Amino acid sequence: MKYFKLLLLLFVLQTQAQQGGMWIPSLLKGMNESEMKNLGMKITAEQIYSVNKSSLKDAVPQFDGGCTAEVISDKGLILTNHHCGFDAIQNHSTVEHDYLRDGFWAYKMEDELLNKDMVVMFVVRIEDVTTKVLEGVSSLSSEAEKQKKIQDNIGALSNSLPKESWQENKIRTFYDGNQYILFVTETFKDIRLVGAPPSSIGKFGSDTDNWVWPRHTGDFSLFRIYADKNNRPAPYSPDNVPYKPKHFFPISISGIKENDFTMVMGYPGRTQEYLPSMAVEQIVNDLNPAKIEIRDAALKVQDRFMRKDQAIKIQYASKYASVANYWKKWIGETKGLKKSNAVAVKQKFEKNFQEKVVKAGKQNEYGNLLSEFEKNYADIKEYALARDYFTEIALRNSEILSVGYKLYQLEQLLTTKGEQAFNDRKKNLSDGIGDFYKDYNVDVDKNIFEQLIGLYATKSPKQFVPNSLTNIDASQLTKDVYSSTKLTSLTSFRELLEGDSKTVIERINNDKGYQVIKAMADSYVKNVAPKYDELNLKNIALQRTYMKAILELSPKSARIFPDANSTLRVTYGKVKGYKPNDAVFYEPFTTLDGVMEKYVPGDYEFDVPQKLIDLYNNKDYGQYGVKGKMPVCFIATNHTTGGNSGSPALDANGNLIGLNFDRVWEGTMSDIYYSPEICRNIMVDSRYILFIIDKYAGAKNIINELKIIYPSKKK
Repeated sequence: MKYFKLLLLLFVLQTQAQQGGMWIPSLLKGMNESEMKNLGMKITAEQIYSVNKSSLKDAVPQFDGGCTAEVISDKGLILTNHHCGFDAIQNHSTVEHDYLRDGFWAYKMEDELLNKDMVVMFVVRIEDVTTKVLEGVSSLSSEAEKQKKIQDNIGALSNSLPKESWQENKIRTFYDGNQYILFVTETFKDIRLVGAPPSSIGKFGSDTDNWVWPRHTGDFSLFRIYADKNNRPAPYSPDNVPYKPKHFFPISISGIKENDFTMVMGYPGRTQEYLPSMAVEQIVNDLNPAKIEIRDAALKVQDRFMRKDQAIKIQYASKYASVANYWKKWIGETKGLKKSNAVAVKQKFEKNFQEKVVKAGKQNEYGNLLSEFEKNYADIKEYALARDYFTEIALRNSEILSVGYKLYQLEQLLTTKGEQAFNDRKKNLSDGIGDFYKDYNVDVDKNIFEQLIGLYATKSPKQFVPNSLTNIDASQLTKDVYSSTKLTSLTSFRELLEGDSKTVIERINNDKGYQVIKAMADSYVKNVAPKYDELNLKNIALQRTYMKAILELSPKSARIFPDANSTLRVTYGKVKGYKPNDAVFYEPFTTLDGVMEKYVPGDYEFDVPQKLIDLYNNKDYGQYGVKGKMPVCFIATNHTTGGNSGSPALDANGNLIGLNFDRVWEGTMSDIYYSPEICRNIMVDSRYILFIIDKYAGAKNIINELKIIYPSKKK
C-alpha cells in the first residue's frame, strides 16, 4: 500500500510541472498538458504519446545508443546531428574520399552507405512496474542485498512481461530508485548514411564554438532505417526495404519568433538535479578541476599534431571531439555553478528541508540524512579523485594504457575464470583490435602519455600511486616505454597474444608498457575501487531516501521531475534570449551573416566552402530565406543534456522547426542545477538544414521525400 501511495504522489507531482524539467511522455496528461497549452501548444498529450494510435513518440528513436534522431519521411529517413553521425562519416572517409572535409550525399538510394553495428531504437510502450520490481526488497537489511534483489526482479520481469518476439523489455529506475518503469522497445540494425554536409558546415566553429552562443553550426546528418519485408527489425540484407514509420515529422519553414512555444523530445543521458550541497561542492572544487586539467593536456597534444597532418586529423577527429566535448562542458558547468551560487541555493533548500522534517515529525526517518551525506562525501573524496585520475588517464586519454588495460583484464580473467575463458577472450581481442590501431598514431600517443603520466604521478592522491610511479622522470619513463613496448602496433600487439596462456602472461608482463598499466590498475582495483564502491553504495541508499523524503514533504505544486537516465523524455519552453553577464544580452537567433563574420580562410574550425560563400554573396536562399537573411540557429528554454543531441525541436503543432545540438556555456550546469535565467538549448533551424540539402548539395531527391509546411499566405 505504501508503494501505491508513493506512486500516486509521484503522479501528482509529475502533473504539477513548470517550464523546465524532463518529463515522461506517458504522464503528460493533467497539469503538464495544461501548462504546455498555456505556453502555446496546440496539440494534445495523446498526440504526443499514445499506445494505440500513431503519436509523436513513434517518430523519435534513440540513435546509436547515445543520441536522438527523428523520422522525417514515410521512407524511414531520419535526421540527427552531424556530431552524432561523425564516427560513421569518419569510418567511410579516406584521404582520397574525405567525407568529413567534402561532405557526402546519396542522390539515389542505392548510393546510401551501410554502417556496421549502428542501431536505432524506438519506444513502443511505457508502463509503471514499481510494485513488481520492489517485491521482497523492503524486508532485506543491507543495501547490497536490496540492490541484488532489485536486479534479480528486473531480470525476471524483463524476460516474462509480454512483448513481441522482435521487441525488448527494458526497465529503468526513476527518482533514485523510488519508481521503476518498463519501456518496450524495438531496435533496427540496418542503418545507412544518406547525407552529411562538410565539417566546415556541420562542425563549423568546432571546439572554439562548442557550448557557445551565438552559434552558426549546421550540425545535422541524414540516415535511413531499413527493415525486412514485414517492416520489422532485421540485420543488413540487400532484400531489406526502407522502414515505413508509424509517424514522421512534417518540417515547417514558416519561421519562428521570440516567445514561441517549443518542445524537445529525446533521450537525455544523465542529470543529478537532487544532489546535496556537499556533493556539488566536491564536483566544483575537486573533481571537475582534475578532469579538466587532464583533458586539457591531452587535447593540446592532439591539436598540435592534427593541425600539421591531414591523415592524423582524420584519425583523431572523432577522438578529439569526444575528449573536448566534456572538457569544455566541465569548465562551463563549474563556472555556471559558481555564478549561480548553486551550493548556497542547495544549502538553503536543505535548511528548509530539515525544518519540514521536524514539522512533519519525521526525524527518526529523515533527520540524519544530511549529516550522513556530509560524512560520506568527506570520506569518499580521495577515493573519488583517485578514481577520476585512473579512468581519465588510463582508460580514456592515454591510448597505450587503455589498450594495455585490455590485456590486464585478460590476465585477471585467467585467474578468475580459467583457461577456456582466457582463450576465448584472447581470440576476440586479437580479432577485434584492428579498429583501434586503424586510428592510432604512436607519436601523438607518446606525447600524450608523457603529459598524463606526469599528472598521475604528481596530482593523484599519493597514497594510491604505486611505488614504481612515484618520483618519476616522466620524459625518461616515456622514452623507456615507447622504445620497447609491443603495444604501439597491431602486428606486435597480436604477437603478444600468440601461444598458450603461460607464454602470453609471461610475455605481456615483460612488456614495459604493460608494466605501467598493471601497476596503475593493481593499485586502483585493490586500494581504490572497493572502498569507493562501498561508500558510493551508501550514498546511493541515502540519495534514494532523500529523494523519497523530498517527494513526501514537498507541496503538490513543487517542481520535481525525474533525473534523466537515457529514457524518452519531453521538455518544453519558449524561444528566448538571455543575459549571460552584466551589460550583455544575447538575441535568440543567428543568421548566415554570422558565419561570414567568423569566416577564416583555411582555418580548420572557421573555414567556409566556396559554394556557401557564393550562395551568400548572391543571397540565393530560395524559399528558406527571410527578408534577405538566412536563419541558421536559435535558442530556447528547453531543459536538455547529453543524449538530447539530435532531438527534434517542435512547434506548437508538432512540426519540426529545428534540431537540438548543444547548450549555452553559461548554462551547462543544468545537469546539476537548472536556472531558467541562463539555461538555454541550442538548435539548428530547419530552414538552414533544408537550404543546405537543397541549394548547397542539390539533393532534390531528399527534398522531394519530405513533407514541408510552408508559411501561410497573408490575405
